[in-house]
Amino acid sequence: MTTPQFKSLRRAYGFDEVAIVPGDVTINPDQTNIDLKIDNLTFAIPILAAAMDAVTDVTTAIEMSQLGGLAVLHLEGVQTRCDNPAEVLAEITQAPQDKATALLQKIYSQPIKENLIGERIQKIKQAGATCAISLTPANAKRLGPVAAAAGADVLFVQSTVTTARHISKSYAGLKFDELTGTLSIPVVVGNCVSYSACLELMQTGVAAVLIGVGPGAACTTREVLGIGVPQITATMDCAAARETHHKETGRYVPIITDGGFRKGGELCKAIASGADAVMLGSILAQAEGAPGRGFHWGMAHPHPSLPRGTRIKVGTSGTLKQILFGPTSLTDGSQNLIGALRTAMGVCGAFNIREMQQTEMVIAPAITSEGKSWQKAQC
Repeated sequence: MTTPQFKSLRRAYGFDEVAIVPGDVTINPDQTNIDLKIDNLTFAIPILAAAMDAVTDVTTAIEMSQLGGLAVLHLEGVQTRCDNPAEVLAEITQAPQDKATALLQKIYSQPIKENLIGERIQKIKQAGATCAISLTPANAKRLGPVAAAAGADVLFVQSTVTTARHISKSYAGLKFDELTGTLSIPVVVGNCVSYSACLELMQTGVAAVLIGVGPGAACTTREVLGIGVPQITATMDCAAARETHHKETGRYVPIITDGGFRKGGELCKAIASGADAVMLGSILAQAEGAPGRGFHWGMAHPHPSLPRGTRIKVGTSGTLKQILFGPTSLTDGSQNLIGALRTAMGVCGAFNIREMQQTEMVIAPAITSEGKSWQKAQC
């Protein structure tokens, strides 16, 4: 007698379990087009710097824009809670590991100062840079218009898990169709990992969707809540939602794989899985001049009652320009990310991101270990 099933599980895949198959035709890497379009904005490279206090401040937002990408400033972090964020960041990075979480909880419990929102945005805009800012759903309705009026170019509305429908008996939830209709700037929403949630978010009129729950180096959501989907499967499922939405409406909504990246090969795999761009945290926290000064922590880390993150030491590996474009003498793939992407596209015969999304991939759980015994022994 067959035992009835209560539920069944499907296999999901992360970066280390898949590989990209080279194409039948190759092209010169310098002939590839890697532009990213979000609404009416175009960026030369498909890389975003995460809305984390250890990654993005006013200075790095300006530099990232100058290099062709986009950095997202967290409007609920130290930049808007503290008049002198540099001093506070120094305090965070110098705290003993066992005191770091309590210190972050104390710092992030301070009120957001609305005057600092305008000041930070205007400094970025005065430098001629594109300004993207991030808010949680709880504050998007109140502070989104403030940021837009100050000159922000893009609003990111982010939380650990975001859906188009939120049910609450205590307050009226944020409605993204109302928010996108009210603001004059594009609204990017995240994070999600499923086909249905992504499709519903796209149907509200958002300009792009962030993909990923819990993969970040400093995030412990998967350990604390047990929630998440490996990034390859999450990206493929949400890419399918993008294609459905595009077919039904004619409107193309890019998806941005957010979190879990350590090297260029994973960036390439995310694009091949269907992503239009990636959002990086810990890799860019390693840049010289990064506000985290060699440390990194997630935005769920300071939660007052259920912190879902940890402060990690990532060190400093080179300049932001080196990490993105090289030159590099490192062999681990952590620098010259754009060179890696263009080269992968070249050997796959992909002239642009859309063509790279169509490249063949295989399940390859031994891809990072096959033939590498000497490398591992000498680490």
